[in-house]
This record gives sequence, C-alpha cells and structure tokens, in this order.
Amino acid sequence: MIGKATKPLRRLVGVVLTGPQAAAFTPAIALGAFWLGGEEALILAALAVPLVYLACVPGTPGPHDDDAPRDAVTGLPMRDDLIAHMDTLFAASSGRQQRTACFVLEIANLDAIGRQMGSAAVIAVQRTVADRLVATLRNTDMVACLSGARFGILPMSVRRIDLEAAIQLGDRLLRTAQDQVMTESGAAIANCVLGFCLTGRAPEQTGPGLLSAAEDALEDARTAGPGTIRAYSDNTIQRKTQRALDTEEAVRALDQGQIRAWFQPQISTNTGHVSGFEALARWHHPERGVLTPDHFLPVLQAAGAMEHLGQAMLDQALAALVQWQEAGHHVPTIAVNFSEAELRNPTLADKLSWELDRYGVDPCRMSIEILESVVSAAPEDVVSRNIAKLAELGCMIDLDDFGTGNASIAAIRRFSVNRIKIDRSFVSRLDRDPDQQRMISAILTMAEQLQIDTLAEGVETVGEHAILAQLGCGHVQGFGLSRPMPFDQTIPWMETHLAKLARTPQIGRKTG
Repeated sequence: MIGKATKPLRRLVGVVLTGPQAAAFTPAIALGAFWLGGEEALILAALAVPLVYLACVPGTPGPHDDDAPRDAVTGLPMRDDLIAHMDTLFAASSGRQQRTACFVLEIANLDAIGRQMGSAAVIAVQRTVADRLVATLRNTDMVACLSGARFGILPMSVRRIDLEAAIQLGDRLLRTAQDQVMTESGAAIANCVLGFCLTGRAPEQTGPGLLSAAEDALEDARTAGPGTIRAYSDNTIQRKTQRALDTEEAVRALDQGQIRAWFQPQISTNTGHVSGFEALARWHHPERGVLTPDHFLPVLQAAGAMEHLGQAMLDQALAALVQWQEAGHHVPTIAVNFSEAELRNPTLADKLSWELDRYGVDPCRMSIEILESVVSAAPEDVVSRNIAKLAELGCMIDLDDFGTGNASIAAIRRFSVNRIKIDRSFVSRLDRDPDQQRMISAILTMAEQLQIDTLAEGVETVGEHAILAQLGCGHVQGFGLSRPMPFDQTIPWMETHLAKLARTPQIGRKTG
C-alpha cells in the first residue's frame, strides 16, 4: 500500500532527476552542503543524491521498469499507465518550458493478416512491432499497448520539441514498424498509420486530453491510408465532426432509399446477346449528384452498415430481374457483390433462399460475386461454409478480380467457383501488348481445363473485345460496351442493343 501511495511522488521526482536539469542541480546541492557543513556534509550529499535517484527513477514508468499490469501479448504497459505517466509529466513541467508529444501508431491491416495467415502470425506481428518501437526509443521513453493493433508512445520531456522534430520521430517510428515481419506462415508486412499531438497543442493539458488528441490525429491518418502521419491541429476536430456527419448522412441515405442499384450489362462473346447484369451501388445525393461507391462504402463499412447495403442491393437486383422478364427481356443472370460482413452471417444461405422464393427466381440465375482476396483468406470457418451452402443452393459463384490476389486452383475447386472475372489490369492494352495476350491466354486455358466460365471486366475498346472473343473468353463487361445505368434505362438500352445486333456482323470466337 505504501509503495502504491508513493508512486506518483516517485514518478515526479524521477522526472526531475532524469531531465537535463539534473546536471545543474546536483553540483549546486553538493556545493551548498559544503558551505553549510564542511567536508562531511559534502560527502553525505554526494552519497544521498545517487540514493534518491535510485529510489525514484525505478518508479518512473518506462518500457521495462514499471510494476503496473502489462499487456499479455507484448509485455508493454497499458492505456491507464500511459495516461498516468502523461499526467505526471504535465505536473512536473508546470512552470517550466518542458515539452513532449504523444504518438499513437496503429497496425492498420492486422485483421487482414489474421484472416490470411492465422492468429499466430498476428501475435508475431504485435510482438515484433512492440519490440521495434522500444528499441527505437530511449530507456526513459514510454511505449504502451492501447489495444491489439494500437500503441501509444511518449518520449521524455525535453526543453524544445517542434512540429518538424516530431514528424521526423514519427517517420522513424513508422518506418521501423513497417519493416517485414517473418512469421511461421511466411513474411508479413505491417501497414501502419500514425497520429501525434504536441503537448502545447493539446486542447486539454491532461493525460486523457493529450491521448485523445493523438488518437483524433490517428483517425485523420487512417482516412489517408497506410504510411500516413498526421499531427493534431485546430482543424482535426472539424474533420472528425465532418466524418461523423458523413457517416450519419450515408446511413440515413441508405435508410431513405437514396443509395440504389445501377446495372452494367455483361455480353456473351459467342452470341453478342446480354448474358447478365451486375448490380452496382450508386448514391443519388440531393446536392452532389450521383456518387460512386468510393465516396460512401468506407463510411458505411465503418458504421457496420454493409449488410444493410447488401440487402438493399439484393432486393433491387431481384426486382429488376422480374421486371425485365415481364417486359419480355430474358436476362439469364443477375450478379450481386457480397461483402465479407455478409459472408460471415451464419444465416446468409437461409436468408437468400427465402428472398429467391419471394421473388420467384431460380437460384441458378443469381450470381454471387466474391472477391478473390476473400476466397484466398477464408479458412474452414463460417465464410467457407456459407459459400459452400450458396453453391449447394444452386447459385452461381463468381470469383471477382481474378489475378490480383493469391487464390489457388485448389481453393477455386473447394469453393465450387463457376466463373472467374479477369481483372481489368490484365485486359488493358490487350490488343497492343503481346505479353498481356499471353497472360490472358494462359488464364483462359486454365479455366477451360477446370471447366470454369470466364468474364473479362474493364473492357474499354473494340480491339480488347475482339481479342478476348478470339482467345475464347466467354463474357465481357466494361465501359466499351456500356457504363452502369439506372434501372429505367436498362430496357431501352437492351432494345437498342438487339437492334444493333441485327445489323452488325458477329465478332468471331476462337475455333478449334
């Protein structure tokens, strides 16, 4: 009890004794003792100062010397201890021009590492990053674990620290943390972001206030992507408020039906007819016009509204399929993108089966688009079981963005993939680049041997369309054929397309 009660005092004295001011006070104390008591007092003072130092410095929080509770994975102090240490520094620097900054570093892709490489890799990355941060700093600086992916760093107070010096230190911390980490499952890269706040700029001169400001700066960095550093400023709160308003507005727009399905046609290279449509989300903003998903998907994802969005897209896609049929246009399939959040819902297959029955749509006309990165990362868990159930239901499974991830042939067979969507990066300049042609030819040969259908996305020119048809790609989609359109434009577009087919020679396919 006595040790706990004296800890704040020991910290305060420790901060004083470990700062640069100690060099000035120690000779002065010794000289004063000599004047007052002679040589004996000088000897006693010379012995007493180191004893006081030893008694107080171990009580100063640091990466290895505090007896407070530690994080079980990294062995670092935790949030409460970091805040207590900051409060101590604020008290110690009162009336003196001592300054420091609080840094918050986050491993932005730690969840993705866990999905791809397993929990052992996550632990290895956490421990390695923690060790690297401690090794980069001084013994008197503090590193704490704020959460599994987030670390707080507090350098010892110095006489001067400005924005430029803080940015340089932040850059060094970021580069150190982002070095490759070797795990039992292979090499992992920790994609990190960092925010910081100088003590002089904290809105509240307290430990909680400084840490909160640094975390607000971190949120700014997260919106800019991995490798970003952001400092707390007067505009940080304004941007934080704007992000909250953007999220609230996007969720409200989804509830009010402003986010709607647009449809992009998919064309058979064999017949030239429409073989399907893909449903794509668009926000009909009352002031900013039609917004593409990059403007609202991140905020909906952060708000946990992806399943709500998926339900809205599914309803509109099935309704469109029924209305096309009633208008005399048979569209074989409708493709809907399923997010990872939806694929983790254990009731997904039952919900989809109920929706198909409600609209009277055969499951084979529903194409479920799943990103290759999701398939390659999915272990034997609810995601893989859901994909299997959807295939058993009779739905078509499309592997989206093929070639950009690392899905193996075994994974393609395990998930009963019916069709691979070849990424735009392989289609671009296909009619002018022999290397691209060889790559596409290899993909199509593999798909043919596996008896899997193919669709090339991002087709923008007649030349790309023609080469894909000649090489044997089954279907094409892209701006060269049609941009996504609202539902009320789809039927006139199909009528125009049919009229064009009647008077246009068919693009030939590869023979033999």
